[in-house]
Parts: sequence; C-alpha cells; structure tokens
Amino acid sequence: MTTYVALTNWTDQGMRAIEDAPRRLDAAKALLEEMGGRFKDCHMTMGEYDLLLVYEAPDDAVAARFTLALGRLGNLRTKTLKAFPENAFREIIRSLH
Repeated sequence: MTTYVALTNWTDQGMRAIEDAPRRLDAAKALLEEMGGRFKDCHMTMGEYDLLLVYEAPDDAVAARFTLALGRLGNLRTKTLKAFPENAFREIIRSLH
C-alpha cells in the first residue's frame, strides 16, 4: 500500500462544530477502511496546519476519492502528499546512477 500525508485545516464550518471533530475523525477512519485503506497516524498541530493525517491506500485513485469525500463534507481543506518510504527513496536515488 502507498502512504499519503494530508495537511489539513479546519474550515469555518469545521470550527463552528469543533466538538464533533473526534467523531468526524472516527467516521473518516471507517470510510477509509471501507475503501481498503487505513490510518497510520493523526496529530493535531500548531502552526500553518491544524491536523496532520498519515494514511495508507491501495492506490492513488482511492487516495483521491478519500480526499474528495473528506472535502465535500465541508469541515476540512486538505493538501495531500504521496510519501515514499525509506527503501523506495534509496532505490529511486540509486536508480539515478
């Protein structure tokens, strides 16, 4: 499975109902599992982003569908990054030679 990192910010709507955020996170985890993925980590952060989500999905299409599903709920805005594990990083660099 591929790892993705989502940098997220709460929208005004998400902030107005911030007490529901834990329930929304549980619902997001369940949705991703239904799509064949899984959460690896979630951190509330201080600074430019409000939450850092790390998750796995079977492919980019599932990750995109998950991101769109989260976005259309209106509580979060996301910036999603595809993450390469250390072994893949080393192989990519090795292939440059």
